[in-house]
Amino acid sequence: MAHNHHSHCDCCSHEHHHGHEHDHEHGHEHHHEHGSLKKSLILIAVTAVLLAVAVFIEKTCNLPTWQLLLIYLVPYLLIGHETLKEAVEGLAHGDAFNEHFLMAIATIGALCIGFLPGAETQFPEAVFVMLFFQVGELFEGYAEGKSRESIAHLMDIRPDTATVERDGKLVTVSPGQVEVGETIVVSPGEKVPLDGVVVEGSTALNTVALTGESLPRDAGEGDEVISGCVNLSGVIKVRTTKSFGESTVSKIIDLVEHSSDKKSKTEAFIRRFARIYTPIVVIAAVLLAVVPTCLGAEFHTWLYRALMFLIVSCPCALVISVPLAFFGGIGGASRQGILIKGASYMDVLAQVGTVVFDKTGTLTHGQFEVSAVHPSICDEHQLLHLAAHVEHFSSHPIGIALRDAFPDEATDGCSVTSVEEIAGQGVRATVEGKVVCVGNTRMMDAVGAQWKDCPHVGTIIHVAIDGDYAGHIVINDKIKEESEQAIASLMAAGVERIVMLTGDRDEVAQDVAVKLGIGEYYSQLLPAQKVEHVERLLNEKAQGKALAFVGDGINDAPVLARADVGIAMGALGSDAAIEAADVVLMDDKPTKIARAIAVARRTLGIARQNVWFAIAVKLAVLVLATLGIATMWMAVFADVGVTVLAVLNSMRALNK
Repeated sequence: MAHNHHSHCDCCSHEHHHGHEHDHEHGHEHHHEHGSLKKSLILIAVTAVLLAVAVFIEKTCNLPTWQLLLIYLVPYLLIGHETLKEAVEGLAHGDAFNEHFLMAIATIGALCIGFLPGAETQFPEAVFVMLFFQVGELFEGYAEGKSRESIAHLMDIRPDTATVERDGKLVTVSPGQVEVGETIVVSPGEKVPLDGVVVEGSTALNTVALTGESLPRDAGEGDEVISGCVNLSGVIKVRTTKSFGESTVSKIIDLVEHSSDKKSKTEAFIRRFARIYTPIVVIAAVLLAVVPTCLGAEFHTWLYRALMFLIVSCPCALVISVPLAFFGGIGGASRQGILIKGASYMDVLAQVGTVVFDKTGTLTHGQFEVSAVHPSICDEHQLLHLAAHVEHFSSHPIGIALRDAFPDEATDGCSVTSVEEIAGQGVRATVEGKVVCVGNTRMMDAVGAQWKDCPHVGTIIHVAIDGDYAGHIVINDKIKEESEQAIASLMAAGVERIVMLTGDRDEVAQDVAVKLGIGEYYSQLLPAQKVEHVERLLNEKAQGKALAFVGDGINDAPVLARADVGIAMGALGSDAAIEAADVVLMDDKPTKIARAIAVARRTLGIARQNVWFAIAVKLAVLVLATLGIATMWMAVFADVGVTVLAVLNSMRALNK
């Protein structure tokens, strides 16, 4: 097999440098990988034909052993030259115990057995071992290419060029050459190259590559856009707010590329295991050949068994398939808009027993809207109309909600004068000659209006006209449509404890908790108190269970970092969250938390299946080999066959 590609499975110092090819090399790398797989296939086919010819010659012509060896050496060297070269290189670098070395010793030994007195030749077996070993390598290369592709779909979001306005002309440059604050033009069909704010034009953006979400998002003047989205309909001009290296796309790709640096416990264990295991196996094989011979047994019989022992015991299946399963799982999750920053977080996600939610922006939209209008002396329309006029210049979320509820106020020509904001009370203004006060009960008391209480939960805004009470408006934060389903699916997934933390008032927190079926909540918390609550919950959780904190990442960075696994929601645009969280959900859907846990459990399950299957088959064949029942063919299956099956099993992790 053309071994210049990365599928170098080295059983001791096994490090798969996954995904480190960068943008410009990506196409080349893919092409090169495809070429090397094709080359390997041809090599395997030619060797198989030559092996069949050699067996035919051996059966029909009565040739001396040395001449047969020469005939078999042609297919052997054709298929095995790379492996032999790697074995020699390993010895030269002081890394003797890799799988190429094991294969070289076993096959050279099998070629030599035929020259021992009373022994049968094992030439076909020696060539077959090498041939089958290369078939295993081929599968591994293919599977790794597939995992790469799954992560390479993220590379598709990396834009190649940016069109910048400079001195009245449009210039096409690489995104890295665009300064912060420059204006770029994005035409329909193009990717948005850098994060920024729309200064001209409006369009719909396809965010599927980032979020897994198929519905396009609308963007107009003043809206933020993030790199990696595809512009669907209109030409927009964007003022860049971040350099290319800091933009969302670069961060995401960087995260996924380095996800293999954080090893899972299973991977770390297998690497340590291979380091100790391989030398022990080699020593055991030597003893198996030498000890019975010293006790008077036939040397060639026990040498053959020792060689089989070497082939069977190669831990290749584990060393390749386990990291591949995790890599596949991370790739499969990223396709659904779930970024898991490393295999080690898969371990934690699979054991989540407590989920702590931040309320605003996570379970709710974090945007206020009018939910009820209760007038006293005028109609609903009039009440909203007056409140919207008074709050016309307010930047407070409540003022914005009142304006949104009555959008026509800007064009109806009413005169609004002497607007003043009274700290801790509200806003007073003169509308069409009437003094209108919009605020809380303290403001009503101050102007002598007889306010009424309201049974509705939410923020109550009272309105008075010339000191007479006109009624009140109820404003609430909207609960996300998926929140209830998200809580239900977490409970179905076996999460024992769901807790909600919020800085909001107690009755609002209670209302949200009851609607969503959350049994435990804590309200009126400052950010530092959220951290205290999470620390208490961490101490209370069961042994072997993990705590996940889910926040929208705006002010949750300390808590995200403190939890066993921090999950940031809707991190499109929130850098602090992408930095602090271990798992990033690219859109605002809380239902993806249960999906992320399911992906992690499935990936871990696949890795464990591979470990147990490989160990069971190898042990069985090792016992048979020692007893002299097994053949070289069985030994090859126990190594390469198991590897191929384990690699194919790992590829299931890629599927959704």
